Amino acid sequence: MSGEFLIVSLIVVLIPGTGVIYTLAHGLARGALVSAVAAFGCTLGILPHIAAAVFGLAALLHASAIAFQAAKFLGVAYLLYMAWGVWREKGTLSVDATVDARSLWGVIIKGILINILNPKLSMFFLAFLPQFVTPGEPGATVRMLLLGGVFMAMTLAVFICYGLFAAAVRDRIISSPRVMAWFRWGFAAAFVGLGAKLAMAVR
Repeated sequence: MSGEFLIVSLIVVLIPGTGVIYTLAHGLARGALVSAVAAFGCTLGILPHIAAAVFGLAALLHASAIAFQAAKFLGVAYLLYMAWGVWREKGTLSVDATVDARSLWGVIIKGILINILNPKLSMFFLAFLPQFVTPGEPGATVRMLLLGGVFMAMTLAVFICYGLFAAAVRDRIISSPRVMAWFRWGFAAAFVGLGAKLAMAVR
């Protein structure tokens, strides 16, 4: 495992994106446990992109403009849906102390969808993983899967840290309706901004 891979992976994971926003929102609204579950869901959503890159399926998105555009705008629509849910107080940032199996599964599924519906992730792994594998080396596929697994583990660890931080300051924030309103608008705007960024993405 090269140090360069670990450094680049850590930088990529630390940069706030949809998964970080989603995890932070749950940490603020529902505490440490649910934020960790959200982090787990977002991490699972990376797996199909890694598999697509390793087994060449991402090449379809790269080669087909129609396939890429369709996947991209599905992702945009879902991000706008998340923004609407936050703004309406019925989505990610609705404060709810109830934690049951059904609600946790919902958190996981939404986290998975956030990353699955982002075709740029497949493009990223298609360009990223092969750089750390020698062409023609035996077991190259297994090595790329291993690298992808390490990337996912780093993602989970960093996202959990983000969520724990949010949960730590949760009481101070939810006790102030004004601050909570600002955070709600901020998270809704973040999802809209990320959706706009994805909408403008090119292959």
